[in-house]
Amino acid sequence: MNKERLMKVLLGPVVSEKTTMAAETTGQYAFRVVGDATKREIGRAVELLFEVEVAGVQVVNVKGKQKRFGRTLGRRQDWRKAYVRLKPGHNIDFGAGA
Repeated sequence: MNKERLMKVLLGPVVSEKTTMAAETTGQYAFRVVGDATKREIGRAVELLFEVEVAGVQVVNVKGKQKRFGRTLGRRQDWRKAYVRLKPGHNIDFGAGA
């Protein structure tokens, strides 16, 4: 896998109450990833970008919600989420800039 591909795999972190608790208790972080990313690509991308060691990756395909705008029905886009578990002693700090 080339570095260009790995730099494009992760789209951003998923920061919510649930993912924050998972990060604090189990060392598991959630990321929004491209639709065709594999577990191996996601793990290597996290290792490359954050300089940590990955223990495991789980991937979830999230279905887009159905929404209304007046009488018009619409649907949000489907997306892919990856839960990345780090080896003990490693962590990622997303709030470094704040």
